[in-house]
Amino acid sequence: MLMHRQGKTRGTGLADGTKHRLAKISKRVFSKTVSGAIMLLTDTVRKESGSLNERFYALPEDKRKSIISAGFRVFSQYSYKNSPMSEIAAEAGISKSLLFYYFKNKKELYLFLCRYSTELTEQEMARQKCFEKEDFFGIFLSGLKVKVQLMRTYPELSLFQLKAYYEKDSSLRPEINRLIGEYSGYEKQSRMLKLDREGFIEGLDLEMMYTDMFLASQGYLWEKLQSGDIDPDQMEKDFIRMIGFWRGLYSRRK
Repeated sequence: MLMHRQGKTRGTGLADGTKHRLAKISKRVFSKTVSGAIMLLTDTVRKESGSLNERFYALPEDKRKSIISAGFRVFSQYSYKNSPMSEIAAEAGISKSLLFYYFKNKKELYLFLCRYSTELTEQEMARQKCFEKEDFFGIFLSGLKVKVQLMRTYPELSLFQLKAYYEKDSSLRPEINRLIGEYSGYEKQSRMLKLDREGFIEGLDLEMMYTDMFLASQGYLWEKLQSGDIDPDQMEKDFIRMIGFWRGLYSRRK
């Protein structure tokens, strides 16, 4: 399971049928629902980024919403390399030159959206009190359910986030790896996931267990995306089964 990022899941292209299905999902829910939450985290991202994009933050709220929504919409459909800034600008209703006025290049916009989508996931996990569950496995399952819920509500944001995890562009990979470590790395998560050694079988490498579970769940989501088999209800059922399996495998017998 630890090899998910090195196997066939590393591809970034989507089959035509998958693109068509994602487009239908997007038209049905994304454009209507994302506007209600798209600005929740811009202040947080701004603080994290320092003085980055001051021109962008000076825009009226509706303009910022349009640019963020357009970025998710285009980047979720194509690889980073094949995502044209001209299409994002057109989706946002501004000129390409004006988009470059707010973001100096495509990389800056992409990384901004990476942080934004991750912060939204963190906020939703806090809102649903995921870290107040009874044990590690309950917390992990709650986090996976949040990802599924976001896929239902904000499909393009969620698909962008998942594709970014497997993006291979060499100019982005170091920054994406840093973000993965910052938000999903074992050092941070072990402090929040109630990883008490007394609750696990003797001699278990807790970091290896966490990494294995994290990569397996990411690989599962990516395989679903690649195959076009995007059924959030079934995904949630599968995650419940997976967590049940891991609980039985790793928990200390009482």
